[in-house]
Amino acid sequence: MLKGIDPLLGPEVLRALAAMGHGDEIALVDANFPAESVARGTVTGTALRIEADALRVLSAVLSVLPLDAHEPDPVLTMQVVGDPAAIPEVLAAAAPQLAALGVTPAGLERFAFYDRARRGFAVIRTAETRPYGNFLLRKGVINP
Repeated sequence: MLKGIDPLLGPEVLRALAAMGHGDEIALVDANFPAESVARGTVTGTALRIEADALRVLSAVLSVLPLDAHEPDPVLTMQVVGDPAAIPEVLAAAAPQLAALGVTPAGLERFAFYDRARRGFAVIRTAETRPYGNFLLRKGVINP
């Protein structure tokens, strides 16, 4: 364990987050997401795991990962199939945490989300069982 680092962030996840550069994206996905097959296309090549719900994982990751402030939509979520305007329970619950960072997530159609995640740096599979608990985070910079 390290001081000041959320204990959910194990060595594999910390290594991926540290290795990411400005503009790289990481997917935090729910238990229903095809994490392994999508992760094969990422830089890491395999899904990482954190056994906690999506909001807890989002909080842990955002405790060390700066979001991109130079381009719009640093946080993307998966739209509900057949009802893209719907706001799933898990996304509604995440809204205050993201709003505190000045971010309103934008939605992507399901297969567009899969494609974007596949081109990302890594996929972190969470233990989230609520549907549509999926987030794409774009890394920003830490200014001096």
